[in-house]
Formats: sequence, structure tokens, C-alpha cells
Amino acid sequence: MKIYMDACCLNRPFDDQQQLRIRLESEAIMIMLEKFQNGEWVWLGSEVLLYELRQNPDVEKRHRTLALAQMAHEHIVLTDEIVQRAERLKEAAGFDVYDAAHLACAEAGAADVFLTTDDRIVKAVRRSKGLLNFHVDNPIRWLEKVLR
Repeated sequence: MKIYMDACCLNRPFDDQQQLRIRLESEAIMIMLEKFQNGEWVWLGSEVLLYELRQNPDVEKRHRTLALAQMAHEHIVLTDEIVQRAERLKEAAGFDVYDAAHLACAEAGAADVFLTTDDRIVKAVRRSKGLLNFHVDNPIRWLEKVLR
């Protein structure tokens, strides 16, 4: 199984853990990181992900998330085709630039699932059925389904 996690997923374990949702999402992501490390699942990263993580003004969080991202099994390099696909996704569903680029990278890497803690992305994908050939979900909901 190939999994692409966006920047908000990688930031989640380093966010303030006082809110229950953040703690649960963090725990789900930590379980996934363990599965990646054990070789049970394939983790897709990308040039877009690294670029976005480098923009974080919180130096400590930036270093931690970049260290995590370096552990991805596969790294999708941005191509003209991916940029064009991102533009089409942006136009079709109203994604912002980063979200469209992440989704296009996930598609280029033949992801089975794209995980995000951003509810806007999940809702936009659900409204635009047939736009993508992979599943998009929140880490908690997806992990719950997969581990049943």
C-alpha cells in the first residue's frame, strides 16, 4: 500500500497535544510511521512536501518535520506534467496551490491513499467525485478502516 501524507500530517505530532483531535491524529500518524519503518506500507514523499515544510517559521518544528520527511521510501520529483495536473486540480476543485501540488504528486506516485488533517481537502475531494483515482481521508478515519 502506497501512502502520501501532506505537510499538515507531518506537523501534527509536533502540534499542541491538548486538544483530543490533535492527540488522536498524532497517534494515528505515529502508528503509520511505525508501519512504514517496518516495511508494511510504502511512504510517498515529494519535492513539494519538502518545499512546504521548509517554509515553516518555527525552526524546531521545521527541522523535526524535515527529518521525518527524509524517511519516505519514495520521493516524487516535480515535473511539468505534475505542475499541469496540479493546475487542472486547482481549477476543477478550488484547491490551493500546495494542496493541488500534493494531490498531483500523490497521483504521479500511484498512491493508494492521500492523508491529510485538513478537512477542507477531504470535503473538496468528496464534492468532486471521480477527480482522483485514489482515496483521500483523515488519518484517524482511514487507519480505523484499514486496521479493522
